[in-house]
Amino acid sequence: MTYATGSIVIIGLGLIGGSLARALRRSGFCERFIGYGHREPSLLRGVELGVIDEFTLDLDDAIERADILVICTPTLTASKMLEQILPKLSDRPGGPIVTDVASVKGSLRDTAIEVAGAMPAQLVLAHPIAGSEHSGVDASSAELFVDHRVILTPVAGNDAAAIELVRTMWKSAGADVVDMTVEQHDAVLAATSHLPHVLAYTLVDALSSRENSDEIFGCAAGGFRDFTRIASSDPLMWRDIALANKSALLDSIDLFSEHLQRLRAAVQNENAGDLLDSFNRAKRARDEFAELLAQRGESKPS
Repeated sequence: MTYATGSIVIIGLGLIGGSLARALRRSGFCERFIGYGHREPSLLRGVELGVIDEFTLDLDDAIERADILVICTPTLTASKMLEQILPKLSDRPGGPIVTDVASVKGSLRDTAIEVAGAMPAQLVLAHPIAGSEHSGVDASSAELFVDHRVILTPVAGNDAAAIELVRTMWKSAGADVVDMTVEQHDAVLAATSHLPHVLAYTLVDALSSRENSDEIFGCAAGGFRDFTRIASSDPLMWRDIALANKSALLDSIDLFSEHLQRLRAAVQNENAGDLLDSFNRAKRARDEFAELLAQRGESKPS
């Protein structure tokens, strides 16, 4: 099947959706960008900034005018959007391609199969590994995805041409595109993204509950700032991610808890050897990770 790329509809015009529109406009990937959502002020702001050309508040209109429909909402909202969008696709054979940017793939795949009876040919699930603690269309940037990875999770039943067009779209935004299974994606992201965010939120929450929290935060230095930066991310989005990726996140939390208990025992028992072994293993792994980032042209993880 051949797909056109005359217009892209962004559902949820925030940091990611706005950055994608900016990047694709700069690359010339498509001719027109249309926003869809329920919050008219943010859509008007998108037009004002030149991120989108126009917007609609009508989902049927958005689907009718789209060649590619990109769902850029929080994860649980993305599932609800699929519930609304997929039944309408039968009225328009051959398009549009539907894709997303959600941090969890299993919940979306399961929703799609439940709604459509099978994985729709033109639904290609994707996740850009890029972001910021800032949110909203004003924070969007055409550079956000440059040299960052985007993970596609093709599923049996997907149309090959649809997959390749979504791949080309992200490459046009400057991203390095790789493929994973849904299960691989959710397990990897639970460990490398979802768990670190949960830890950062929990650490800040725990320290802020202490009576001397003002003194603690007043004396905190760069290490604390760097480790907890992601606790400034959108709490609603991360609540949704934690719930949507419950099983994989719990596995990562349990693994971390086991290691933390070992560390606690080593400190309590003054076992210097175990502490040093743990720290050395972690340093070697982190140094190897930093070298991998350098080889990929990234100075630090995002």
